[in-house]
Amino acid sequence: MLFITDALAADAAAGGAAAAAMQFVPLILIIVVFWLFLIRPQQKRAKEHQKMVEGLKTGDEVMTAGGLMGKVTALDNANIKIQIAEVDGKAVTLQLSRQTVANVLPKGTVKF
Repeated sequence: MLFITDALAADAAAGGAAAAAMQFVPLILIIVVFWLFLIRPQQKRAKEHQKMVEGLKTGDEVMTAGGLMGKVTALDNANIKIQIAEVDGKAVTLQLSRQTVANVLPKGTVKF
C-alpha cells in the first residue's frame, strides 16, 4: 500500500510543474489580445495623425479637436495660425498647437 501512495505523489509532483506553467497561458493570451485590439490600433492612429500634422501647409482647411474650422495662414514647427472668420474685412486668426488639428478638410469646406 505504501508503494501506491509514493507513486501517486511522484505523479502529482511532475504534473505540478506543468500545471504551474499552464496558469500563465491565460495571462499571456490576455496580453496578446490587448496588444492586438488596443495598443496596436492606437499606435497606428497616432502615426497617421503625426503624418497628417507634419504634412500641413498654408491654405489647408482644417478642423481642430475643439471643433473650430478654419484655413491655415501660417506655420512653424510647433504652432499654426488659422483664420476662422472675417469681421469688417479683417481676418480673425487664432494661434494653436499643431497637435490640436483633428482633420484636414476638403477644399471649399470653410466659407467666410
